[in-house]
Amino acid sequence: MTAGAPHVLDNPALASLTGPHAHFAEKRGRVLRYPVDVSPWLAMPDAPDVDDWADLAALAGPGAEVPLTAYAGQVPEGWEITFHVEGVQLVDDGLSTAPDPEVVRLGPADVPEILGLIERTRPGPFLPRTIEMGTYLGIRRDGALVAMAGERLHPPGWTEISAVCTDAAVRGQGLATRLILAVAHGIRERGETPFLHTGAKNTGAIRLYESLGFRLRRTTAFLAARVPERLPEAVS
Repeated sequence: MTAGAPHVLDNPALASLTGPHAHFAEKRGRVLRYPVDVSPWLAMPDAPDVDDWADLAALAGPGAEVPLTAYAGQVPEGWEITFHVEGVQLVDDGLSTAPDPEVVRLGPADVPEILGLIERTRPGPFLPRTIEMGTYLGIRRDGALVAMAGERLHPPGWTEISAVCTDAAVRGQGLATRLILAVAHGIRERGETPFLHTGAKNTGAIRLYESLGFRLRRTTAFLAARVPERLPEAVS
C-alpha cells in the first residue's frame, strides 16, 4: 500500500470517472460506474459509508454482482463476496516504447472479431462498447485478428493498458510485447504514463512486464460482491 496522501492510482476508477472518463459516468450519490456495456468497473469513495452502500445497491439492483476492485474494507451485512483474487498494479518505469508497422487501429466494426478473440484467450472483461474507452491496437495474420491490446482506465495523467491477449496459434512470437510497447508509445505521445493490473499469481506476465520496464507500484485485490435481494429502504 502507498503511504501519505492518496494517489490517483489508489482508486483509479474513481479518478477516471471524475476525470477524463467523466462523460461515461452513471452516478448515484457518491457512487459512479461505467455503462454496463462499456465496462464493469465502478467507483466507490475511499471510505464508503452506509449511504454509499445503499446508493450502490440501488444503482446496481437487487441480486446484482458488482466489482469492488481495490476495496480493502468489510462489506455490509447481507452482501456476499463472490470473487476475490489478489492483484498487482505496475507502472511505467523506463519502457522502451515504439510504434509498430504491423499493428492496426481497431474500431467498432472490429468488435465482433475482438469478442471472439477475448472469448478464446480470456484476458478479462471486454464488452460491446469497451472499445470506446481508448485506443485499441491489433495484429492480423491472413486477415484474422490474432493479438490485441488497448487502453482502459484513464486517471488524470495516466492510462491503463488492458486486454492484452494473443491467440494460442501464434503465441511465443512476441506479439504481446510489441502491442504493449505500441500502446504505451501512444500513451507517452499524449504526455501520460502507462500502468496496468494483473493477478498476483500471474508470475509469467509480471516477469514480462518488469522486463519491459514496468515496476510494481502496489498490491491490490479484485473483488466482486452480490447485492442483497432485499434492500433496506432508501435513506432520504
